[in-house]
Amino acid sequence: MTDSQNNEFIPGVSEDVHVTPKAVKEIEKIMAESNLVGSYGLRVGVRGGGCSGLTYTLGFDCEERPTDEIIEIGNIKILIDMKSFLYLQGTEIDYSDGLTGKGFIFNNPNAKKTCGCGSSFGI
Repeated sequence: MTDSQNNEFIPGVSEDVHVTPKAVKEIEKIMAESNLVGSYGLRVGVRGGGCSGLTYTLGFDCEERPTDEIIEIGNIKILIDMKSFLYLQGTEIDYSDGLTGKGFIFNNPNAKKTCGCGSSFGI
């Protein structure tokens, strides 16, 4: 669970998906650059594929589904379908803009194995 006032993590809650302040800032930047206003949210998901069996998906969506887990942080919404949420519980979504590359990073405590490039995982 996050505190939507200051984007800090609330200790002791492991079932939620956490989004770091750096990731929130990047999501807001991308949404502003793409003129995504109103009811758009970032849809985070998991699908089969990759060398370890599962891959993460990200995309903007203006449709909230009745079974979505919705996490609101400031002005953004994170939308996660229930099946994906089961794989993502306790995951921290961060953003890196370092020398090794730019992109969102999933620190998933449920992943028992990951591929060498870090783009897929297995349970």
